[in-house]
Amino acid sequence: MKNRIICVFTCLMMLVGCVVLCSCSEADKVNRNISKQANYFEAERRITVYNARTDNVILEMEGAMSISNNENNELVCTVKTGPNEYKKNYIYLNEYTMYVVEDITGTHTDPYHYKLYFHTDILPDVEVRS
Repeated sequence: MKNRIICVFTCLMMLVGCVVLCSCSEADKVNRNISKQANYFEAERRITVYNARTDNVILEMEGAMSISNNENNELVCTVKTGPNEYKKNYIYLNEYTMYVVEDITGTHTDPYHYKLYFHTDILPDVEVRS
C-alpha cells in the first residue's frame, strides 16, 4: 500500500511538471531558443550604444556574439572571430548611455564577421612638419 501511494504521488508530480513545462507560450520558447543560439555564437547581432543626453551614437559593434551584464555595470560582449578564437569587449554603462541589440542573422556569409566602430566628433591632434 505504501509503495502504491509513493507511485501515485510520483506520477502526479510528473504530470504537474509536464503541465508546467508545456504551459509556456510559443514566444517564451522562441526567446529561450534565440538566447541559447546567440550564446553558442550562432546568431549575428549588432549593438548600438547611444549617449542619451546628446542623442549621438557612441559605438557600434556587430558579429556573432554573446552578451551579458556584469556586477560593474558593464555590458560584456564576447565575439567569435575564428574557429577557436574569441574577443571579449566591455562597454561601460551609466545613466547617460543606452544600448540596442539587433539580431542581424543572415545578413553576412562570413561566420567570423566582426566590426567595432567608435563614433566620435573629437579629432585626434595632428602635428604637421615640413
